[in-house]
Amino acid sequence: MSTLNETEQPAAQAKNRAERLGDRLVSAFQLVALFVIGAAIFWSAAAFVLEMIAAREATLHDILLLFIYLELGAMVGIYFRTDELPVEFLLYITITVMTRKLISAEELSESRILVTTGAVLILAVAVLLLRYGAHRFQSSSSRAAEPIDLEP
Repeated sequence: MSTLNETEQPAAQAKNRAERLGDRLVSAFQLVALFVIGAAIFWSAAAFVLEMIAAREATLHDILLLFIYLELGAMVGIYFRTDELPVEFLLYITITVMTRKLISAEELSESRILVTTGAVLILAVAVLLLRYGAHRFQSSSSRAAEPIDLEP
């Protein structure tokens, strides 16, 4: 491996410093964005709960919306801890949104109900495949993090 000559070395150091600064700025932006998204989810959920209290009722439609807020909050929390966006949570949210739509089935045509139900089934199969794939084809880094079972 050849060493850098005297004119290339300062340029390489400057590039290295710029890359480190860029990484820090991106990390800071992600952190601020996660707090803003988390705060928006909390604010929206709290306002919705206050509306339910004022209405003195909670319908199934309302409870499913609370589950959507819960899944969004969990997704932000997982991303905050792992820097990975859990696709399963997006699928859960989508399934819940479609289920909320099915609850108001009297407003939907028969074909729309069938299409929405089929979409929920496809998404549920996608979740199943994701979970199976994650369990069956674990990466070496996730296997290293698992506790070792010493019992035969």
